[in-house]
Amino acid sequence: MSPITDESTELVAALERAVDMALEEDLGDRGMEADVTTTPIVPSTMRGAATLKAKQDGVICGLRALPIVFRAFDAQIKIDVRIKDGDDIKTGDVLASLEGSARALLIGERTAINLISHLSGIATFARQLTRLAPGIEVSDTRKTLPGLRLLEKYAVRTGGGANHRFALWDGILVKDNHIVAAGGSIGEAVRRAKEGFVMPVQAECETLEQVDEALDAGAMALLLDNRTPDELREWVPHIRAKRELAMIEASGGITIDNIADYATTGVDRISIGALTHSAPSLDLSFSLDRVWEES
Repeated sequence: MSPITDESTELVAALERAVDMALEEDLGDRGMEADVTTTPIVPSTMRGAATLKAKQDGVICGLRALPIVFRAFDAQIKIDVRIKDGDDIKTGDVLASLEGSARALLIGERTAINLISHLSGIATFARQLTRLAPGIEVSDTRKTLPGLRLLEKYAVRTGGGANHRFALWDGILVKDNHIVAAGGSIGEAVRRAKEGFVMPVQAECETLEQVDEALDAGAMALLLDNRTPDELREWVPHIRAKRELAMIEASGGITIDNIADYATTGVDRISIGALTHSAPSLDLSFSLDRVWEES
């Protein structure tokens, strides 16, 4: 699948789906009247101005969600985005200013912050990891939240990381359970995969014997799971001697504390599920700065 960018129709469609789902959770089918706090306090004729600010340093991502969220309630709302996805931000930075229906600003606030904070947290974590592993491709996995995979993978790329498979159709990866289903032989699993589809086969290996068997069967890439850096320093030269151009990926047990060590082992790629499933959200604030009655 082609990389998702901030200008792609796929990204906009994914944001629209995520926003629709979030607003349905908040409002059901009752529209703005569902907000039993805002409706009695804020007149429908009231206008407001608000700002989105950073409460911690990080990498911003997901700003395209702002018009999708707020124009669901106020088609004429004015949104001035001060930065772009992928920019480094500092605590206190004003990221965007908005002006429009005060009800719209209050009702859409949480949906916008939730989505942008989540994606910005992933982008921030991705940038931290890639800076610790210069020259190595740091990629995500399929360990994503249901319904948010494309957005989360976009956030990884925004932070400087790379995307592994987008879906099961996006690449062949022979894993431990496939080996069991092939009678316990990684070579047989690789051969069956090669016969089924014309695309490179990657195989997950836990021993050097499996490495040799997978390569002999035609695997073009290897996933070395839960190996220590010292083990990888022994395995990588062995693999290069057998198939110089094989893509070697390390995964499992790799954290922000040890990724720099893994980056010196000679592997081509480091994949980390925590990029998407454990990145903490970036802290943002949304403030209603002033209100006035529509004339």
